Amino acid sequence: MQRTPRDGAAKPAPAGPAAPATPQIQLIPASVEGALDAAEEAVDLLLDSGRAPGDVLVITTGEQHPWAAHELSFGETSYWAQHDAGDDVFYTDATVAARAASRPVVVVAVNGGSEAAVASALPLAHSRADALLIVCGDPQRINSVLGAGV
Repeated sequence: MQRTPRDGAAKPAPAGPAAPATPQIQLIPASVEGALDAAEEAVDLLLDSGRAPGDVLVITTGEQHPWAAHELSFGETSYWAQHDAGDDVFYTDATVAARAASRPVVVVAVNGGSEAAVASALPLAHSRADALLIVCGDPQRINSVLGAGV
C-alpha cells in the first residue's frame, strides 16, 4: 500500500534534470579578439533572462578572463572555493576546466589558444553543460575542431 498516486506525483522532479541528456548548442560568431566580449554579452543576457549566476560556467581557450586572473591572484584555494560555493558565474581557463563541476549553462570563449586546447575544451564544455552550451568564436575554426557543424 506504499504505492499511491501521491507518491508517484513526487516523481516529475527527477525528469527535469534527466531530460536534457544532450545540451542545446548555440554558436555565436566572433573573432578571436571579440570572443571574450561575445561571451560576456551571452552571460549578461542569461542573467537578464532570469538565469541564476551560479548556473553559469565560462571557459576561455586563450587568455584567462580578467575575473579569473584577479581571483587567482589570491591563490588557488580561494579561487576554487568560489567555484565550490556555486553562488556566482565562475570563469576558468580550458587548461584547468576539467576540475570544474557541471552547470546548467557553459559558455566557451574561443579567444585563442592552440588547436589542441580548443579541441579539448569544446568536448569538455559539452560534457559540463547540463542544458545549454554557448560557444563564442570563429564558426569555421569551431566546426573544423569539432569535425561537424554546430
